[in-house]
Amino acid sequence: MRKVLALCLFALVSFNAYAQEDNNTDYELRGDEKYGYIIDKNGKKIEGIVRLNGDAIYPWNNQKKVKFISVSDIDKSKKKQKFKTLDTDDIKEYVSIDDSNNERHFENIKYTNTKEGFNTATGGLSGNIKAFNNLTKSNQFAEIVKDGKIKVYKLYGYPTTFSAGTSQMVAADAETKRMRENPSYIYSKKGGKIEEFTFAKAKIIIADCSYAKGKMTSSAYTSLKNDEKKRSGLGKLIKSQIDDVTSNIPQIVDEVITDYNENCK
Repeated sequence: MRKVLALCLFALVSFNAYAQEDNNTDYELRGDEKYGYIIDKNGKKIEGIVRLNGDAIYPWNNQKKVKFISVSDIDKSKKKQKFKTLDTDDIKEYVSIDDSNNERHFENIKYTNTKEGFNTATGGLSGNIKAFNNLTKSNQFAEIVKDGKIKVYKLYGYPTTFSAGTSQMVAADAETKRMRENPSYIYSKKGGKIEEFTFAKAKIIIADCSYAKGKMTSSAYTSLKNDEKKRSGLGKLIKSQIDDVTSNIPQIVDEVITDYNENCK
């Protein structure tokens, strides 16, 4: 009986997780339509309307699916157009362009966010579901935030969709907010293995370039300097944890990785 209840509960949770996604596939064409593109499994670029599946509240939904209609499938005689929903089994990449011509590039990668899978503040069934949501997703669309010899991606964890009791609901909401505001950063150097991007890794991966290494050694990169006041208040953490807590990873990416990609072979 307990197993049946657990399965039913899990099914309900799974349903709720996908209910957060926008399932409306009808779309009315605009006069100033912005066209993005997808790259299919054969490497073919197909232009069309790319509609993001997530938003600022549910950014992790962009990592699961995307809605798309190719230019060749658009029927201008009809008021409404039908999108296709594509996932990591269908395409390698997708690029969307917003009204301000800002381009967002998502790539199909193989990476399991074990850090977020084992990082839970809720415990119990809620924590187990969050772990399941993260540890069972290996292929996902990660957003490219820096392209080049060192490619850096932004990746959101997947929150729990269930909580029991007021205290657990408060903890789950706080954790979801944290995940929304603090995505993980991962990287691949020269097409190699995708790994977590950390303060320590940033120093290691640029060391093969005399130009970047020289600037790091001379403390020219402000983003690679630690705030000693912050460090002193984190005495119970090990050095690597302190480095990551006191570091601004997006700033390191913008300053250090951009410099490496532009000046190193």
